[in-house]
Amino acid sequence: MDEVVSRRRSFGRMPLAVLGAGAVLAVAVAAVVTVVAIGDDDAPYDQASPTPTASENPPGPTFGPSFVGSGKDSFGHRFDIPKDTAGQALSQSSVPRTMTDPEWQTGAPGGTNQPGGWQQVYGGPIIPFSTTDGPARIDNGVPSGFTKTPQGAALAAEHIYWRTVARPTDHPLWQQLVILTPEELADRERKIAEGKVPDVLPESVKPLLYASDAFRIESYGDDFAVVRIARKTREFLHGGRSWVAMRLNVVWRDGGWRLKSSAGDAQRLETIGSIDGWTQW
Repeated sequence: MDEVVSRRRSFGRMPLAVLGAGAVLAVAVAAVVTVVAIGDDDAPYDQASPTPTASENPPGPTFGPSFVGSGKDSFGHRFDIPKDTAGQALSQSSVPRTMTDPEWQTGAPGGTNQPGGWQQVYGGPIIPFSTTDGPARIDNGVPSGFTKTPQGAALAAEHIYWRTVARPTDHPLWQQLVILTPEELADRERKIAEGKVPDVLPESVKPLLYASDAFRIESYGDDFAVVRIARKTREFLHGGRSWVAMRLNVVWRDGGWRLKSSAGDAQRLETIGSIDGWTQW
């Protein structure tokens, strides 16, 4: 079923800033997804609780040595805080879906509702971790082992996008997980050299990086996927219901998913009134 759009706004044709225009604009995109789409002048998290720290959330019985605490995002979505700020990969204990599965493109990855299924990485973004579709490993801050499935593609898109937003100058992360044209790479390195790209996210942006609600596979092939991600808007804090949908492109290269540069392409960030027909994590 197509999503019912009760309110839709076009915000112009915007590049995937995290890929083409540099990390400064990536932070702006992160804010745009949750703030600009609403058109409200209030603070985007004025009624939300601040992100709890480990000291505010003593480890519970579900925590092992890999986690130090838990918290809730601006909309009450629970997450775990890994000891390693890059996140803790979960044991891949279940079998991923196959093409003969009737929910091949619409089923959710397994394990996101279990302890460690949502984690806050680098003190900012809150992203899903699966026991069926990855990441299977995180080495030196770089996640890998996402399955070559629609679910693995969706997880990889979320991980790579928000990790690169949170780590704008992390060269190994960008080099291994993002596909840039030579021109984009030169532009990015020039901005870093000029000091125009921050090393870390500003604290004021972190409350905007709450968990997404659902994804939708728009297109899937043997070596590519087009994934849409839906995140709540602040209207939920005032009794309303709407989401902002954002599109990410990933390609399968060298045995793993990579986020594709889209500086020359364009996307629309749209406010939608329903996620019916979408896959909830």
